[in-house]
Amino acid sequence: MGKVEKITKNAKAKAVTAADAGSANDATDRVARRAKRLEKLAKASTVTFTMEPAVRQFMDKQAKAAGMNLTHYMQQLVETHVIQEAPADDALGQRLAAKRKVISDVVARAKAMDAAGKFEDHFILNVVQDIAKEDDFAAQYELASTGGAQAGSRAATRARVSLNQQIGRVIKKAVGARSKRNESGKIARAQVQDALISTYTLLDKPD
Repeated sequence: MGKVEKITKNAKAKAVTAADAGSANDATDRVARRAKRLEKLAKASTVTFTMEPAVRQFMDKQAKAAGMNLTHYMQQLVETHVIQEAPADDALGQRLAAKRKVISDVVARAKAMDAAGKFEDHFILNVVQDIAKEDDFAAQYELASTGGAQAGSRAATRARVSLNQQIGRVIKKAVGARSKRNESGKIARAQVQDALISTYTLLDKPD
């Protein structure tokens, strides 16, 4: 009987192990499928083209003068064209115009707060929370982050995440800050609830 009991326990243990392995495999598959979807979206949104060396040098200078890297500068040029050429009631044009207003206001507020000596580790969150108190900004942010997509939908979530990431980047650049790193050398991030942003990078400035 002892042998029978031992075999039964081993069988149960193997069944549990197999179930755990199956769950782990399912989780791995979900992560892999999500990564593949994100890669597909990134490829669909990426445009590659060639410029003459002289044109590239000229655009590099223009981007530098605007305080931007070339990629973001070229993106801004394209979006400006859409805003100017799209019909007044075009949803895409309205969303891009709202995004442009949000970014412009955020940069101005970041510079003003930095000049007032309010820079600290959680500067990105502080800037967003400060400017979010204004009704006009909140309305523009809502339009820029959803663009007519249904609230809670994947499209709206992706748009909001993309906008929030851009807000973080422009705040950091506007005040000449850099990403703070933890003891292991990784970029330090923080999470917050009940705010326009949920995750942000901690900042510091070079000595």
